[in-house]
Amino acid sequence: MADVTKEEVLAVLAKVRGPDLEGDIVSRGMVSDVFISDNKVYFSITVPAARANELEPLRVAAERTVKAMPGVKGALVTLTADRKAGSAPPPRPQPAAHSHSHGHAHGHGHSHPPQGQQPTQPPQREKPGVPGVGAIIAVASGKGGVGKSTTAVNLALGLQANGLRVGILDADIYGPSVPRLLKITGRPQQIENRIIKPMENYGLKAMSMGFLVDEETAMIWRGPMVQSALLQMLREVAWGDLDVLVVDMPPGTGDVQLTMAQQVPLAGAVIVSTPQDLALLDARKGIAMFRKVEVPLLGIVENMSYFLAPDTGKRYDIFGHGGARSEAERIGVPFLGEVPLTIDIRERSDAGTPVVASDPEGASAKIYREIAARVWAELGGLTPRPAPAIVFE
Repeated sequence: MADVTKEEVLAVLAKVRGPDLEGDIVSRGMVSDVFISDNKVYFSITVPAARANELEPLRVAAERTVKAMPGVKGALVTLTADRKAGSAPPPRPQPAAHSHSHGHAHGHGHSHPPQGQQPTQPPQREKPGVPGVGAIIAVASGKGGVGKSTTAVNLALGLQANGLRVGILDADIYGPSVPRLLKITGRPQQIENRIIKPMENYGLKAMSMGFLVDEETAMIWRGPMVQSALLQMLREVAWGDLDVLVVDMPPGTGDVQLTMAQQVPLAGAVIVSTPQDLALLDARKGIAMFRKVEVPLLGIVENMSYFLAPDTGKRYDIFGHGGARSEAERIGVPFLGEVPLTIDIRERSDAGTPVVASDPEGASAKIYREIAARVWAELGGLTPRPAPAIVFE
């Protein structure tokens, strides 16, 4: 079967009607440059920022239309925002009263503040920590589909590769993904006093609702049950001595996020976003929530920052580029780094062999290790220990 061409994709997309059924998305100039690799199609659709939510069905229709083409193995379509020329960016969010700046807030929630550095202000109420765990950091995003869980797992592995003792808690009660990303199956063992022994792979200790319920089980819990389950997975697990516990948060700003922010001594939060204005609009909500509850922002990661063609290595900014960096500069928080969209990262994540563990000397693994180093520096951490040996079976 012949390879799919850009012209064939555009011809099919020309049948997708534009907003308000006026024209089609191709003739209206809404389709970005189409990139095809291994018969997988990548492109974005430019829409007015104010109409992003209502035009999501347009994105779904375009993606479904392309996937139905003979010879197409898959399609990745995103919406990107069209901000009118000359329009001002959204107003800069103001930190809540008494909030910490990232330069001196790292004693908050860390069992050992850096030498000579004292917290400038005690927390309003003491949040019980987790015995043996130094710093607890949240990896969060304003919306789904930005690669947050992949980032969280590779960040945890990056911290470990840099010489730290690390665990990961999957706090997504409704859609846990850490078991798949770490290729862990089975049930955790219960030891004395109802304490659960965490699961482990690649040297990472891990806990997730996905280990406790069947994958097909529909979770319909609400506030109090979610809060109870989350705190049990955090405090009734034999984590042992850890330098860092990475918490993979669910997307958005719901019950889990508020429980973690209000009842757990978070040392800081890492925000994951893609470059598009639309993703950044949602990321701002998460940033505002953490600032309101006085959790320090360790920085922003721009995921899917650019696309690297697997055959030529050529770079394509098909989803925009640099939006998260600009946002970090605008709100005065560190920019932690850019992670490209590569077939390698996606395929290894789907297979449960994350790049930092399975290709530790590769370019992608190096990016995650550098991001991990910046996160640890923001935490004001001590000198990392030598990296533990990892044996692959």
